[in-house]
Amino acid sequence: MQLHKAITLFIVSTTAGLVAAALLLFIQPELLSPSGRTSAQNSWQGPVSYADAVARSAPSVVNIYTTKVRIERQGQQFDNPMLQYLFGNMLPERTKERRESNLGSGVIVTESGYVLTNYHILEGATEIQVVLADNTSVPVTIIGADPETDLAVLKIKQRRVPAIPINDTSPLRVGDVVLAIGNPFGVGQTVTQGIISATGRSQLGINTYENFIQTDAAINPGNSGGALINAYGELIGINTAIFSRSGGSQGIGFAIPYDLARGIMEQLIEHGRVIRSWLGISGQAFTPRIAAVLGIDYSPGIIITHILENGPGDAAKLRRGDVIEVIGGVRLQDAQHMLDIIANHPPHKPLTLKGHRANRPFKVIVNTAERPAFH
Repeated sequence: MQLHKAITLFIVSTTAGLVAAALLLFIQPELLSPSGRTSAQNSWQGPVSYADAVARSAPSVVNIYTTKVRIERQGQQFDNPMLQYLFGNMLPERTKERRESNLGSGVIVTESGYVLTNYHILEGATEIQVVLADNTSVPVTIIGADPETDLAVLKIKQRRVPAIPINDTSPLRVGDVVLAIGNPFGVGQTVTQGIISATGRSQLGINTYENFIQTDAAINPGNSGGALINAYGELIGINTAIFSRSGGSQGIGFAIPYDLARGIMEQLIEHGRVIRSWLGISGQAFTPRIAAVLGIDYSPGIIITHILENGPGDAAKLRRGDVIEVIGGVRLQDAQHMLDIIANHPPHKPLTLKGHRANRPFKVIVNTAERPAFH
């Protein structure tokens, strides 16, 4: 009997407690979440702050200041038309030294001090100053530069520095939140926020080899060479350029994906230059309109418009007007795709091209050469 009463009392107490808890949650549903928000709210509102992501990566973003000295020659004969007429080039020249300053950003990618930045920041510089996030100025050496991707590598001397976390696994998706860190207009380290607007952007006329991340995170002069990070503070790209009529940010910025930048950096560290293959040909998309003008059948590919004399393509008897459809077993998408396939092929190795010439299919094996340095 006493056991029956005890069980009844337990059931009544438990039921009363559950009812009270349900009423409390009905009145204050935010108690379901430690942050004071319900799970449903958290699922669509996103994070309140990206401060943790910035704290992980900002110490690895540096400011870069460069100075370029230009020598201007000023002939005295041009000061006065009469003197120019009477004396011509007999009067001595005067020279004037003009110093130009430039600024940008860089990203420390290894604890040993390798820094990725843009080539256009360092181009022609006679003095380079690198300032860490803690305002410490550190000496650097130039390891190498690649004008065709607008990338360069510096090495900080005699000091271990904080390396930025790297995103090695997560694929980039349009719509992902990104943050740009750099030194816009020299005001100091600044963070701007946006999303990935597009990936794989090319044929913009910015670099020879293009595969950009497009973002609406504000990128301004001085941001070049800085970090584009994801919401976890991991590096995904090197900020490089803006598309703007005014010179300021208009919501279209471009960053070089870190996967591409890493390959360039490794070659610059190992060889001091980037080794690419080259055929000495150039072309454009073969369109139905071009086919109609030339009076030949249309098929998707690249029509050769120029062949460098004595280059690999010339040696393989390629001709202007040849339509290349497949290179190395890969069907071409556009002219940039052709350039990338050739560049990534080992130099001095045979490469098979397939296409058609005057409506007849052909196959040519070309021995590639190392691409000359173009500046």
